[in-house]
Amino acid sequence: MLRLLISLAWVMVLLESSSLASASVVEHSFYVKNLTVEILCEKRVITAVNGSLPGPLLKVREGDTVIVHVFNESPYNISIHWHGLFQKLTPWADGPSYITQCPIKPGQNYTYNFNATEQEGTLWWHAHSKWLRATVYGGFIILPRKDLSYPFAKPHQEFPIIIGEWWNANVLEVEQQGAATGAAPNISDAYTINGQPGHLYSCSQNKTTKFEVVQGKTYLLRIINAALNNEHFFKVANHNFTVVAIDATYTTPYETDVVVTGPGQTVDVLMTANQPNGSYYAAAQPYSSAPGLPFDNTTTTAIFTYVVVNTTINTSSTPPIMPSLPAFNDTPTAHRFFTNLTGLTSARFWEPTILDVDEHMFMAIGLGLVSCGRNESCLGIFNQSFAASINNISFQLPTRMSLLEAHYSNVKGVYDNATFPDTPLMTFDYTNPNNSFNQNLLMTTKSTTVKRVKFNTTIEIVFQDTALVGIENHPMHIHCFNFQVLAQGFGNYNPSVDRQKFNLVNPQIRNTVAVPTGGWSVIRFRANNPGVWILHCHLDVHLTWGLAMAFIVEDGGTPESTLPPPPADLPKC
Repeated sequence: MLRLLISLAWVMVLLESSSLASASVVEHSFYVKNLTVEILCEKRVITAVNGSLPGPLLKVREGDTVIVHVFNESPYNISIHWHGLFQKLTPWADGPSYITQCPIKPGQNYTYNFNATEQEGTLWWHAHSKWLRATVYGGFIILPRKDLSYPFAKPHQEFPIIIGEWWNANVLEVEQQGAATGAAPNISDAYTINGQPGHLYSCSQNKTTKFEVVQGKTYLLRIINAALNNEHFFKVANHNFTVVAIDATYTTPYETDVVVTGPGQTVDVLMTANQPNGSYYAAAQPYSSAPGLPFDNTTTTAIFTYVVVNTTINTSSTPPIMPSLPAFNDTPTAHRFFTNLTGLTSARFWEPTILDVDEHMFMAIGLGLVSCGRNESCLGIFNQSFAASINNISFQLPTRMSLLEAHYSNVKGVYDNATFPDTPLMTFDYTNPNNSFNQNLLMTTKSTTVKRVKFNTTIEIVFQDTALVGIENHPMHIHCFNFQVLAQGFGNYNPSVDRQKFNLVNPQIRNTVAVPTGGWSVIRFRANNPGVWILHCHLDVHLTWGLAMAFIVEDGGTPESTLPPPPADLPKC
């Protein structure tokens, strides 16, 4: 009876907040099915939404209610994650398979229903089932309400720029092959901008995304990194940018000629078309910080062409100008970009820096090994299987029920009773390369361990990269929370020294932070949304290997802080 009363109270709160806050209802249908495309000289059958790559670009206004009907007509289980959306009191709509829902099975459908409130800017959506997000993804733009404007001059036009990653193979087979052998999966064959690889790849002269600009006009580029396993440098030849937002939060304007993005991150920049009439390549090239590890070292391009009075200037005899890109391992350039971003304190929805911290966590993140688990040897180092872990725990998804459903219904045995540790099980010299192949440190174990926190708890996390197997930049993402990035640096985090570097005035606000290669990042957030939320590396190979954990945010005791009941059509495992 008590649960029923709380549920009814929650429904009333949701209806009231929806009627007051939502400007309108935006409704879409996603049909997930097979699509045949021809890229890099080969025809491939991929999984896509509504017959396009990328999928539909969703545009809403802050305060809108969003309803998306997903019909799974593909041969695979699937779920959709609305990356960066807060999902306040709509945790069942977050989307990660086996975390907040079971996947939608072939031939079935599910409706996502949530509000886009208290955030503006560029986000995105993608499949959260195995590696299907390689082709199941699209932009999600939250515009200001009709009577409000950007905190910068209105641009002449807006262009979404979505960086993707392409395999000349079935991506699920690539993932499965890696799992079967214990080795790293095959690297990709290309990158794309808005689904097109660009001129530098074979058979791609007619597969290049093109944008038309007018001299003297300023454009808003909404850059989304939807790649699976690689961070990227992005430039437009001879043009500079002003960064005005990241991860749907406004920033103090920052001038740069290069943008750096990790998978999952978004960057909004203003670009003025102030060059001579002609054509200019936009190019995205990987930033790969792991020494010696193979990666797809290719470059995707798009073209910006100047037009006059709606007539394209004849530049057929003059090839587009190519930008000078950083070296693939240019960590100083990447670090300079990431650390020069600060929050815009005058922006709507800005929240002061968290000064009082309830829970301190230190997370050692990186690669490792798990036992091969069979008689013959695996293809990872020391004949074991590659894995990844946080504090030496390699996360394993449940299979019979989602974590959120198990938490809501108090079902035992779906996740471990043990509490996720706040510090590593073993301390060591984390970034010392002499430990890279230390077998006493490399081995980890699989488990589904969670951390419970009380509603409204403030949490500080130190993400510490490790040299195990190899140092690498890790884009760490927390579902449904923004966090304040207080500081980032290299080497082992030293609180007596590094806490003096904290930006407690206007830290950048993100949902995905790029932890420096061989370094650390410190973040803070407030756990003010009841539910189960996954924290994970947004390199899909590392997520597959287990670089993840989950928070359970307990109810706060009021209808506004109580976990709502599951929808009637919630998919079952």
